[in-house]
Amino acid sequence: MQRNPTVGPEDAQLGNGRSVDEDAERKAVEATAVRLLARREHSVEELRRKLLARGHGEPAVETVLAKLQAKRLVSDARFIASFIHHHAQRGQGPIRIRAELRQQGIDGSSIDAALDEAEIDWSEQAIVVHRRKFGSSPGRSLPERAKQTRFLQYRGFSTDQIRAVLKSDMDAELGFDSDDA
Repeated sequence: MQRNPTVGPEDAQLGNGRSVDEDAERKAVEATAVRLLARREHSVEELRRKLLARGHGEPAVETVLAKLQAKRLVSDARFIASFIHHHAQRGQGPIRIRAELRQQGIDGSSIDAALDEAEIDWSEQAIVVHRRKFGSSPGRSLPERAKQTRFLQYRGFSTDQIRAVLKSDMDAELGFDSDDA
């Protein structure tokens, strides 16, 4: 087959008005996106940043993201639920999880709704994290209790959840049963 030397590959058109290069770019973006999604869930914004960082053009990235969302291959709701479950299992509290999700470009109302739906007893989670790190005996001195408090704050637990931990450990140390209260 003879090629016309005056027509370059950039001039080749597909039937739908896109050039061969645009179609190839879109396919490359889609392949990269699917590879990333095969490893783990991603938020739409996180996937957008990764694709753009790999040098893909913004129009192709936006087209592919819209297509993946329509096919439900990328979902912020699924990403949020997975993220919350994974990080709670690692011993992180709701404040830290919320902050990290905000860094991923997730809006606050979606985060709050997902944290409410997660059905995690954050106070109980804080007790488990505290006992894993410090054992069941509470801090005896003020500096020791301050250290434990800072640890739980760093992990992302609220003041009320931390108080519940320290109170439960004090009650256990003094021999009170939680049903006695």
